[in-house]
Amino acid sequence: MTMLKLFGIIFFCGLLSPSQEVLSGLSCAVSPGAMQNVLSNAILHNGLLQKHLQGLVLPNIMGEGGLLNSPTSITGLHLVKLRLPRLSVVLLPGIGVQLTITAKLELSGRCLVGLLSELIGILVDVNITANIKCTNFESGTVQVVIEDCLCILGSIKINLLSGLLTVSVNEIVLKQLTATLPGLLCPVVDIVVNLVNIQLLGTLNAVIPVGTAGTIHYQLASLPFTSGLFLGLDLDGVVKQVGGSIIPHDSSPSALPLLLDKRLVLGLRQSFLNAVLYLLIQIPPQIFPCTPDVFSGASPLQEAIMALVPAGCSACHGTSPLRIKLTLSGNPLILLEENKATVDLSVMIQVFIKPLDGPILNLLLLKADLGLNAHVSIAGGRLVLGLSLGSTSLSLESSDVGISNISILKPHCRRLLGERFLPLINGALDTGIPLPSVLGIPLIKVDIQI
Repeated sequence: MTMLKLFGIIFFCGLLSPSQEVLSGLSCAVSPGAMQNVLSNAILHNGLLQKHLQGLVLPNIMGEGGLLNSPTSITGLHLVKLRLPRLSVVLLPGIGVQLTITAKLELSGRCLVGLLSELIGILVDVNITANIKCTNFESGTVQVVIEDCLCILGSIKINLLSGLLTVSVNEIVLKQLTATLPGLLCPVVDIVVNLVNIQLLGTLNAVIPVGTAGTIHYQLASLPFTSGLFLGLDLDGVVKQVGGSIIPHDSSPSALPLLLDKRLVLGLRQSFLNAVLYLLIQIPPQIFPCTPDVFSGASPLQEAIMALVPAGCSACHGTSPLRIKLTLSGNPLILLEENKATVDLSVMIQVFIKPLDGPILNLLLLKADLGLNAHVSIAGGRLVLGLSLGSTSLSLESSDVGISNISILKPHCRRLLGERFLPLINGALDTGIPLPSVLGIPLIKVDIQI
């Protein structure tokens, strides 16, 4: 399960434990279970470890005391298959991740005992434990270093086709593999972990388009941190318009909620969301005649406006139709309260006449301050906001014909904005805010808290 919170918003994919201070516009916490699934998929299920173990070159095993005390040699020893691999993860507070891999290595080669040469199969249990530490943070990337890699061999089973296996051969194989395998396996694990680090960083350091309006560049803002309960990832989301100009937002510290039974907690700050809203809601001015075929209720609005026009304004009562211009004013702002999100924005409503032989006559210039109720959801890895009309405040900015009382216009203007302007805003928001695929963990069964 996944969860999201707006500090905005917090998404719970999968809850946190004592709150951990985190920075910037995005913060994540990943549970040990989720981290184990991520690493198991990347290292074992995708065959990465098997692939790199295939290249192992094992030294020849030489010894005395084979059949009839003849010299024994085992050559061409190589990995046939990695059997029953399992991976477990423990988070080391303040250090990193402890990774444990257990498996059975199926080896094959040729065994020469005296003058008898035949195939030999060896099945050996291995347990590899490595402490992984993140270091050298720079420009959204980190290096991983394996410390204290320990490889322990368990039981060894040897099979010769002839069945002529002696205790001494068993002892020779056990002694040689115990001396050589750990030195071969730990470097392979180091290579695999570094490849997985690059792969997982790609999920955190990504430039994602936001429709055609711009991009969000997600990347690590600092080194990951660990407690015994979660892995914390401090991300930054740089919001850019087309052309490359950055829309700034506050990146001061915030705290995520407790992660209890969830896989992932992703938090988005209010300031970050405002930057993305600024990017998405770019509505050009809308001009249209005030006629019933344009929107319902046009005639009552026109009648109400004309009732306010002084009788002495001959141009107002001429044949030129009333026109309306709607213009977004200022930047939209999302406001977050407990279990509630609203978007505040202002729209200028200009009602004017354009005579054929004269300048524009501005009957009214109104400012409508809207409080829009926001419904938040997750769809296709994106945060989607759907807005509906909440509060409406109307004020008179100017009038060329001396109109001063606009109280009768409020219901008509509210309807106008609901029918003509709100669908444009929701259309711009349909793109949604793309969210990072943190460590490849899908945003499914998402709980959202505001």
